[in-house]
Parts: sequence; structure tokens; C-alpha cells
Amino acid sequence: ALYFCVPFREQLLEYYANNKSASDGEENMLTCLADLFSQISNQKKKTGVIAPKRFIQRLKKQNELFRSYMHQDAHEFLNFLLNELVDILEKECKANKETPQNSSSNKSSNGPINGQPNGSHKEPETTWVHKCFQGILTNQTKCLRCETVTDRDETFLDLSLDIEQNSSITSCLKNFSSTETLNAEDKFFCDKCCRVYKKHRKE
Repeated sequence: ALYFCVPFREQLLEYYANNKSASDGEENMLTCLADLFSQISNQKKKTGVIAPKRFIQRLKKQNELFRSYMHQDAHEFLNFLLNELVDILEKECKANKETPQNSSSNKSSNGPINGQPNGSHKEPETTWVHKCFQGILTNQTKCLRCETVTDRDETFLDLSLDIEQNSSITSCLKNFSSTETLNAEDKFFCDKCCRVYKKHRKE
């Protein structure tokens, strides 16, 4: 499924082309997946099988959940894989910025050109995995009495949708973003009137 996600596949194959000559690099989930994608992409036969042995071995080494022969959840696997790829890419980006060539080229006579002000918060790196999969979910709460509305944005790499029989993705998304009244332990309180909120989720 990830291979047929074209933007992800193209970025991963580009990463492989730019890094396959680095023989001193440590093997990780990203390099194993990139090598697997390259094998599939360069396969000349119209039919056949490519066994992902190297990738599976690395997966089992990285996460004990996948070491047994028990069935595993595909959603957990996707979350683990994407988060692992993001971690690797962020570490590589940080390492590249800290190399002597980059540190000297990014400085001027008055200090770093793109330096962060003292005490400022540095934003996390945006990788091509984020660009392919990340979205923003806005949780909107509305007070039933004074109609005060509060928005809270959250980033996500995947959404857990309730899939009903014979339903479309559109209907599943509509159901996911439908309005619900928060009661009992789930209810929020308005800072203005201390009444229950109504919560509306939308992408």
C-alpha cells in the first residue's frame, strides 16, 4: 500500500538514490525500506515475488511486538513505521546541520544568519513523511449556553475512522467530524458561564 502511494514512493526512491553510496551509514528501518522499494521499482519481470527479508529482520530487531508469529495490527505497524522514519530523517537533518561545513557556511561576521533569538522555541523539522501524510485536525468546542467557541488544532499522521459495512470514505469522514454533546465525565466547562460544551470535530 505504501509503495503505491506515489508521493511517498518517489521521495523514498530519491532518498535511496542520494544515499546508497554511503557505505558507512548504519542500517535502519529507512534504509531497509528504501532498499526494498528500489528492488520492486527495478524489477524487470511482470510477475514474481520479492521477499522483504531484510526489512522484516530489521522490523523485528526494532520492535519486539513483531518478533512472534502472531497476527499484528496493520494500523500499529503503520504508526510505528511512519514515526520511526520521521525520527531517522529528523536525526539526519540535525546531524547535517551540525557538520563543520554547514556551521561555517551559515555564519556571518555578526554570527549565524538564521540564528534563533535567545529563549525562542525551535520548531521541529518538517520531513517529506510529514508532507505526504500529516494533516491538521481542529477540535471545536461550543458552549450550549453562551455560545463561546474554542478551537484547538492537532497534527496527525493518520485518522482512526469507524468503517461501517458498505459505507464510503466520505460518509466515514462525515461521521468522524459530526457534532457530539459531551456529558458526564467527558464534559468541558465554559470559562465564562461554567456550562457544558458541545464539541465538533473537523479536519
